[in-house]
Amino acid sequence: MSAFVTLIVPSATRRRVPVAPAVCLVSFAVFWAAQRAAHVSMIDLMVYRAEGATVRAGGDLYALRATAAHLPTTYPPFAALLFTPLTLLDTASLRAPATAANLVLLVVFVRLSLRLVGHARVDTVWWVAASAVWCEPVWTTLRYGQVNLLLAVLVLWDLSRRPAGGPDRWTGAGLGLAAAVKLTPALFPVFLLAAGVVARLGGRDGGPWLRHARGAAVAFAGATALTAAVLPYDSWRFWTDAVFRASRVGHPEETANQALRGVLARLLHTPDPGGLWTASAAVAAALGLAVAVAAELRGRRAWAVCACAVTALLVSPVSWTHHWVWCVPLVLLLWTRGRRAPAVGVLLVFCSYVPWWVPHGANRPELHQTGVELTLSALYAAAGALFLALAWTASRPRSRTVPRQAVTKE
Repeated sequence: MSAFVTLIVPSATRRRVPVAPAVCLVSFAVFWAAQRAAHVSMIDLMVYRAEGATVRAGGDLYALRATAAHLPTTYPPFAALLFTPLTLLDTASLRAPATAANLVLLVVFVRLSLRLVGHARVDTVWWVAASAVWCEPVWTTLRYGQVNLLLAVLVLWDLSRRPAGGPDRWTGAGLGLAAAVKLTPALFPVFLLAAGVVARLGGRDGGPWLRHARGAAVAFAGATALTAAVLPYDSWRFWTDAVFRASRVGHPEETANQALRGVLARLLHTPDPGGLWTASAAVAAALGLAVAVAAELRGRRAWAVCACAVTALLVSPVSWTHHWVWCVPLVLLLWTRGRRAPAVGVLLVFCSYVPWWVPHGANRPELHQTGVELTLSALYAAAGALFLALAWTASRPRSRTVPRQAVTKE
C-alpha cells in the first residue's frame, strides 16, 4: 500500500498537504478568537431562531419583530421551516455550532469555487480558505450568523456538477432550494432558461440548459408548496404582500447596501431612488444576463456563473456587504485566467472593509455623503461592474488570425 501511495502521490505533495490544513486551522482559531473578542452579536442567527420558534408556536411570522433591534422576517416562509431546529438550543449555546458550521461551509465553498475555475490541487483549498475567512463579506457573514455561505454552496454544487450520462434527478435541486430560502439566487434558473432559449434560436440543442432550469423550478415549487401546506397563512402573507415591500429589509441608503439601489440612494441623497433604480436594475439585469449567457454558450461556465451571481447582487433591492461572499470565486477566476491586476484590485476592495470607512449608523448620515464618501461606499458595486466588463471580453469569440509566417504567395 505504501508503494502504491508513493506512486500516485508525489513526495513533495505529501509533505505540503499537512501544512496547509494546519495553517487553515490556525487561521480559523485566530478568527474565532477575534470574533469572540469583538463580542459579535450574531444578530441574524438570533432572528432565524426567533423565526423557527414562531413557526413552532403557530405565531404570525411576518408580524415578528426579533431581538432588541426589532428586526422583521424577510425571507420566504420555507426558510423559517428550516430554522425550526435552531430552537433546540438556547441562544448562548447556538453561537459556537453555528460558527463552526459556517467555517466548514467556507471550506466547501472554496473547494467548489476551485472546481468551478478548474483548479484541482487539494492544498490550495486550505490556503484560500485560511485567507478568505478574513475578507469582509465572509467575516460579516460569520459575525451575523448569516446563511450566505450555505446558499452559495447549494448554487455552486448544482452548477459545478457533471453527472455521468447527463442531467439526473438532482439537477436543479440546489438552485431551487436556494431560491426557496432567499429569492436572490432565483436569477440562476432564469440564466439557464435564457441560455437554453438562445441556444435553440441559434440552431443548437438547448435541452441541457432547459432541463436544468426545469429541475430548479420543480425544486422551488415543491419547497414552496410544502411550506404553503404547513404554513398557509404565512405563505399567503409573504407572496401577496411582504415580497413586494423591500423597505421592510432596511434603509436602502445604508452603506452596507452594495446593490445598485443603495448606490443610487446615496448618490441622489434620497431613501427612494424610485423609477431611476427600476430602470437601472432592468438594464443591469439585461446586460448581466447577456454576458452570462454568452459566456455559457461558449463553454466558459465559470465566467457565466460568476457573472450571473454579480448581476443578481447588483439588481437585488438590497445586497448587504455579507451577500458578496461571491468575491471568493471572482478573485480565483480572475487569477487563474491570468487577469492578475484586476484580481488583486478586487481582492483589495473586499479585504479593505472600505464600506465601513464612511459615516454610517444613527441619523442616517449616508444621505449626506461627500464625493469621496460616495465613491468609497460604492466600491463593491463598482468591482462587480468591472468584473462584468471583463467577463464580456472573456466571452467574446477568439479571433482567428493567420500567423504571418504561415502566409504564402500563390
